[in-house]
Amino acid sequence: MKLDRILPFARELLERAVKPGDITIDATLGNGHDTLFLARLVGENGRVYGFDIQEEAIHNTREQLITHDLADRVTLFHQGHETVMNVIPPLHYGKVTGAVFNLGYLPGGDKDIVTRPKTTILALNQILEMMAPEGILVLVIYHGHPEGAVERDYILRYVERLDQNYVHVLRYQFMNQLNNPPFIVALEKR
Repeated sequence: MKLDRILPFARELLERAVKPGDITIDATLGNGHDTLFLARLVGENGRVYGFDIQEEAIHNTREQLITHDLADRVTLFHQGHETVMNVIPPLHYGKVTGAVFNLGYLPGGDKDIVTRPKTTILALNQILEMMAPEGILVLVIYHGHPEGAVERDYILRYVERLDQNYVHVLRYQFMNQLNNPPFIVALEKR
């Protein structure tokens, strides 16, 4: 297949934006795969800030980072992504080059604990404000569960209304696949 699948395309977008020494955000740690990916991109002089409300996600991510000897590049917060501006130092405002959200629930975790549109949109607003020009924010939207479908609709309404002079919005989706496959919404700050 010559078309990139969803997750490789998400990573390709982040690779285009993030360089060694940059500041990035993983807004939903999950099992730590994106945090690890970002930690490699930012190099030894960069920083990744990671957020999750579940202790299991913090633990899984910390284990990934320790295993790959990258923990010194990452600061983990056991709190919601809507608190991003409360904890990221102001000296990094305007310097965030990449951010990623995987919306839904923790793979292998409690499926009753899900991301919510209100806090996700609050986080999006804050992170966009903190991003550098040409910074890229990627949302991987898992909408195959009832709460995911609701969040999908809120997010799409939100991004469709963003001023095109402020941010470019891209939707990348396979349209003829069964079972509500995930898709990407990518935002590039202007």
